[in-house]
Amino acid sequence: MMTDENTTIAVRIAESIGERIISGALQPDVKLRQDHVAREFNSSHVPVREAFRQLEARHLVVAVRRRGVRVAPLDTNSVKEIAEMRAALEVVALRNAASKLTSAHLARIELSLIEADNAQTIQEVETANRAFHHALVAPCAMPRLLASLDGLQLANSRSVFATARSAGWQPRSNQDHRLILRALRARNVDQACNLLARHIQTIEHLALPAPDQE
Repeated sequence: MMTDENTTIAVRIAESIGERIISGALQPDVKLRQDHVAREFNSSHVPVREAFRQLEARHLVVAVRRRGVRVAPLDTNSVKEIAEMRAALEVVALRNAASKLTSAHLARIELSLIEADNAQTIQEVETANRAFHHALVAPCAMPRLLASLDGLQLANSRSVFATARSAGWQPRSNQDHRLILRALRARNVDQACNLLARHIQTIEHLALPAPDQE
């Protein structure tokens, strides 16, 4: 049975390991050993097992029979699946959020664009990018959908960081984001949703892993 303390420790372990997987510090197929993780976090195996379950639910690790827990693969199929799920679910969220967007919501979306323009590193750009997509749909007030989208967005960040490591990183334009915001300001929801779906599908092609990563 998980105590409150063990639950807190499990969340901390899952967040720490999750960040390493997303950033690429832990590569696909790397084995995660319970005893090593427990020793690193000075914990028992109970919260470590729970942390692994949380990471598996976020599709960051996989439990393979006789091979233990390993970092989930990052291949073309994974990237396509993430993009298709995001394109479908984020559009649903935006359609539900659009009628609830206030001037304060629109200002928060615009602030994320400014943060992206001022970003100096890929980490800062990705933080701003996640903030944009979250602010875009947050007013939908659909917690299960938003939780799913947050997980998908982190998975997308993982592929972006992997691409940057293999092919180098160059700042990219926020024009798609600005067009989406413009459509929302004009209350043209259909156009905003079409732009969003196209944007996510375009990013999928930019984030596809290089052949030697598959």
